[in-house]
Amino acid sequence: FSISTYNKMWTDAQKDLDIQLQREREEFLQPEKDRVKVFKLLAASYIKYMQIFRNLETAHDQLVHWQKRTVIRQELDGVIGRILEMKKEMVELENSEFHYIDNILEDLKLLPEDIEVPIPRYFIKEKLEVLQQREKILDQILLDTGLQTQKPVKAMTFEEAIKMIQVAERARQGRCRAAFMKQIYLEEKRGQTKLQVQIGPNPDDAATCIQKVWRGYIQRKKTEKMREEEMIFLGMTLPPHLKATSVSQMPAGQINALQGEVQERHEDVFIKDKLRETEGLNIKETLQDQISQCFIECRHIIGKFPDYPTEEAGGSMAILSQKTPEQIAAELAAKKVSPAELKGQKGKKEEKEKMKEKKPQKTGKKVSLPAVKTVKEGWKMAPSNFLSIMEEGNSQYKAVWQNRDEGWDFLQDHDPELIKEEKREEVEEEIRVQVDELMQQKLENLKLAVDGEKSGKQKKGRKSEKVRAAMTSLVHRTIDSLYRELAEEGLLIKAKTVNLSDYVGKYSYLGTALRQVDIEPMPSLADVRQLIALYGILPLGSQTVHEKAPLVKALLLAGPAGVGKKMLVHAICTETGANLFNLSASNIAGKYPGKNGLQMMLHMVLKVAKHLQPSVVWIGDTEKIFSKAVPKAEEKASCSFFIPMNPKRLEKILPKFLKALKAEDRVLLVGTTNRPFDANLKPFCKVYQKIILIPRPDYASRFGKYFGCSLLWKHIILQNGGAITNLLNISCLAKVSDGFTQGHIVQAVQAVLTELRLLQMTRKPLRTDEFMTSLAKQDPVYKEEEETFK
Repeated sequence: FSISTYNKMWTDAQKDLDIQLQREREEFLQPEKDRVKVFKLLAASYIKYMQIFRNLETAHDQLVHWQKRTVIRQELDGVIGRILEMKKEMVELENSEFHYIDNILEDLKLLPEDIEVPIPRYFIKEKLEVLQQREKILDQILLDTGLQTQKPVKAMTFEEAIKMIQVAERARQGRCRAAFMKQIYLEEKRGQTKLQVQIGPNPDDAATCIQKVWRGYIQRKKTEKMREEEMIFLGMTLPPHLKATSVSQMPAGQINALQGEVQERHEDVFIKDKLRETEGLNIKETLQDQISQCFIECRHIIGKFPDYPTEEAGGSMAILSQKTPEQIAAELAAKKVSPAELKGQKGKKEEKEKMKEKKPQKTGKKVSLPAVKTVKEGWKMAPSNFLSIMEEGNSQYKAVWQNRDEGWDFLQDHDPELIKEEKREEVEEEIRVQVDELMQQKLENLKLAVDGEKSGKQKKGRKSEKVRAAMTSLVHRTIDSLYRELAEEGLLIKAKTVNLSDYVGKYSYLGTALRQVDIEPMPSLADVRQLIALYGILPLGSQTVHEKAPLVKALLLAGPAGVGKKMLVHAICTETGANLFNLSASNIAGKYPGKNGLQMMLHMVLKVAKHLQPSVVWIGDTEKIFSKAVPKAEEKASCSFFIPMNPKRLEKILPKFLKALKAEDRVLLVGTTNRPFDANLKPFCKVYQKIILIPRPDYASRFGKYFGCSLLWKHIILQNGGAITNLLNISCLAKVSDGFTQGHIVQAVQAVLTELRLLQMTRKPLRTDEFMTSLAKQDPVYKEEEETFK
């Protein structure tokens, strides 16, 4: 796609956003009693915001113009936050985390794939260097401690990878040609009955051959030169003398990033210097005149010159008020009201408020006023923290970009006029600091000359020195040392590189039909994938969204063994670049014993997690922490080697851990369990705000297709090196594997596709019965267990 395509995509998204904001002003402010109508209204808005989100995310990722990207980023955060607010309202309305809107999608002529939650690519791109450096450090720590025996694979550059592929391909072609020539040679040798005298080629033919090769070489060079000149003329590449590196060998994303950074840096410095040179003197004189006028007006009102504000108080900005002298005089007069009068006014005000509070109680109604209002008015949308952000971004787009003439800007990388407006404020601030020093001296001279008093600097009062308790060793330790200790103890682990899109699964089309006959359907894998994106990935990836969206501190993934709970935990870390802390009962056994040791461990985890956010704290088999009694097997294990292994150590301290997490801390607690019914449910559900049920895959997920990508059976077979032929009946495998989880299918495929079997693939294709034999050896998820989870 060209730049104009992404500009159009942004324009279309802005039009849709403007229409949606207008719709919210009209429809969401009106109370509504019909719950079905309310849900349809929320679902339609959710779908529309999701479409806007997809378009804005694509435009933000592909556009090079960094000023446009700044505006889009602001709106993107606003749209993400609004989607999360819509989701919260839908959950409260239906009392369910899973929603079925296939009938609404059908009315809008959309597919379920159109409302798939996209993962913004800037989550990783903006901090790629930091993440790569952190990964190297963690690999080295794990290698030194012996926790990672195999050395990490050295990452190669783009040019090295191309060279390796070229060498391998040329070698392959050489071997093929050698085999082919050998076959021809043997055939000719067999056909020869007698030796023939070899006659050399005709000199004219040899000369013609050389001429053809030379003329072809010359013409190719001329064509390459013409193409290069054309690209330079069009502005799509830099002239040779401006190229510091070989741009043709760099990835497109790297070229865009480098061009944007270099141009932005040089343009910023140039424009700032130009502004300082052309407008600096004028700004300085204007500031001096304004401050002098303030001195004179202040002396006229209160009879003496004011004290100059300190730099901490804002300097001259604190005295450059837009108020008139009359307003200032009125404020000063109001300040002179005696404390007794203020106390009397306050007492009268409190009496009036008490009388107002007593009046409704005389009616004898037991129902409180807010409850009556709710019953009468019906459902009403809760106040939003993100509408103002979207409104601001939308108004900025209309004011700056909607009707802006960009015909002159062929490169579409930045706008000098907008940079000038931004840098003018920085130049004014720099000059203001210089003016403050001059005007402070001028004020002292005025006071000495007119009032005959010297203005000395106010002495700072000494703070009362309190005797503090002895600081713990953690206070004086660096984050790097704590990071290393947690990694060496195995509490900070390396997340596997797994994308959320790797968790394949199909959307359920029977949800609405089942709910209409009062049957609660099992959630589909696509629904689970959406909830992980909404509750886990989107808030962790954006600081603005996490601070203002409905806060989710803890997330529980519950489901049978093998449905991919751990995979989803690693996917959250991969998509957001989060650190992964493993606080499972089996992993912390014997580490940091005692109550003080446990508190110190959690304090270390919390400190590192907050400082290097985003972070995910994972507790596997979390039901053991809240179990009604410690199993005997674990009690026996705790006696061996005198290592305490009580899994209930974290039960009382986890609520305190969550309480220490604030809205600005991008830290998420994720628990996984395959036996949630073994836990003491009251404290269990108090810790985990959101509980997501992950079921076994249905038939559509085991067999169906998702935008041309085979699901589960096909996906796993191809992933393990297998080949799909007509002898392999995928539909039969999908039906037979009903009741089995993804983990069962993976184990069955890996058991069949051994190294020897892969070598036999070309002459002995895969058959259906091979997988059935392996699958039959495993225990499925029975209906009773599924109902217990449900």
